[in-house]
Amino acid sequence: MSEIGHLKIAITTNDLLQVDANFANAKQIVFYDVTYDDAVFVDCVQFKGGKGGGKRGPGGGGGCSMGDPNDGAAVDQVKLRVDALEGCAVLFTRALSDFAAVNVKNAGVFPVKMETGREITEVIETLQRMMNNHPPLWLRKALGYGVRNAEFLIERDEA
Repeated sequence: MSEIGHLKIAITTNDLLQVDANFANAKQIVFYDVTYDDAVFVDCVQFKGGKGGGKRGPGGGGGCSMGDPNDGAAVDQVKLRVDALEGCAVLFTRALSDFAAVNVKNAGVFPVKMETGREITEVIETLQRMMNNHPPLWLRKALGYGVRNAEFLIERDEA
């Protein structure tokens, strides 16, 4: 869990401007640290095999490659993406299979499925409004409400 009042969120995207990709096929996941009145870009993780990924070069070949690093073994795209969510509290995505949702939830991340594509800035602004105006239970939990914070208790005892 991050600091109280800070949320590390993940957003699946293909164009880096909006929530426009489903979890299993997203070209990238962008990460933001969101507070009540600010949002800071943290990182972007890119994946092969996402929509539009793995395109062939202009000559029709696969480009220069020494060999398959996985020795032909299938790569679990869901596991790769779930592993990338480490430290996140919330995932915003366009679509999510039941299998992926269970894995995301088991990783301690609350999945939010968007019915339509939305601009990333709009998603962050909406989240901040929810954070500031009676957040729902899942968001209170992600923000650390009701969690005993040892640092706060030490500061309070000293005062």
